[in-house]
Amino acid sequence: MPSRFAEIESVSIANQRRVLEAFRSERVSDFHLHGSSGYGYGDSGREVIENLYSRIFGGELALVRGQFASGTHALACALFGILRPGDELVIATGEPYDTLHKVIGIGQSGKSSLAAWGITHRIVPLREEGNVDLYALREALSPKTRVVHVQRSRGYQWRRALQLRDIAKVLEVVKGYDKSISVIVDNCYGEFVGVEEPCHIGADLAVGSLIKNPGGGIALSGGYIVGAKDLVELAAERLYAPGLGDKVGASTTFNRGFLQGLFLAPAAVSAALKGAVLLAQVCELLGRETSPRALEPRGDIVQAIRMPSKEATIRFCQGIQASSPIDSHVLPEPGELPGYDSPIIMAAGTFVLGASSELSADAPIREPYTVYVQGGLTYQHVRVALERALEALI
Repeated sequence: MPSRFAEIESVSIANQRRVLEAFRSERVSDFHLHGSSGYGYGDSGREVIENLYSRIFGGELALVRGQFASGTHALACALFGILRPGDELVIATGEPYDTLHKVIGIGQSGKSSLAAWGITHRIVPLREEGNVDLYALREALSPKTRVVHVQRSRGYQWRRALQLRDIAKVLEVVKGYDKSISVIVDNCYGEFVGVEEPCHIGADLAVGSLIKNPGGGIALSGGYIVGAKDLVELAAERLYAPGLGDKVGASTTFNRGFLQGLFLAPAAVSAALKGAVLLAQVCELLGRETSPRALEPRGDIVQAIRMPSKEATIRFCQGIQASSPIDSHVLPEPGELPGYDSPIIMAAGTFVLGASSELSADAPIREPYTVYVQGGLTYQHVRVALERALEALI
């Protein structure tokens, strides 16, 4: 495990250097910390933040806004901005996470889904070992295909998170078929896990949430879209209005948190990864099945653990909650949440509501029972919290 920690630290230092070089190149100053009101015209802080994301994440243009309610919202803006009636969306990484089903129109189209607008989709199941089925992906592509969607993280699935080398293989297949097809990577939970991001290796767009990795535990809300200029502009027109695009959108009080969170993100991701490795190691010693295993390479900050029962699942999450800095006295119970088909228990005693950059544990109450642990702004917090949560496994 010490060697694994050393690898994580090495990546963190490389990413911190990249972030600092971007801040220096953009000449970030005190006045950029302050936001705008009203229409948000001429917001220099918002502009410098988006320039930073373009530099750090390897895109031509970035849209970084507090108006994005979640990563799903940012991804929906990208999909609705690019796709047109008659187009086809191919999902290369199997069934996407629950909240995206109604956006795409999986199962039932709804009144506002992509399917309701005449946009079809194909889902390419993952191979048994969790890899992208590249042959099936090639067969799924057609002249109607406009966008290929890649989900980097696992969602609520027992599958490994994709690493950049996996995404590179998808890009090779798609661009080999037709270079005009846009590849959009849902980058949630994957930022700063490695020393490169999807756009560095040729992805057309990368999309994510600021209350996950890149917000560093400081951003209060928001999301980002970064990549090809024309595609980001289409997403901006979907978020705001045609003709207005990224020229409007008051930053109000967001700028300081976005800038400070981005600065802290490499260290926060490093802490979360070390905590995940520790959790996996301890659970394996207790005979529990984990994904990824402690010493396996990681594509995101999420650690999945198989639980022996519904009761153990609930107790584990309650143990995480009891060791949280906020609402440690609250006892979480499974409940219905918008966009999910099963009851969900969420332990998240966080400073930012629902922030997965902070230590949290989620579990759909369905078999096989699995807890998904993510985040942790300090390794010390993760270690202390595990002492209480692991009582559910002993």
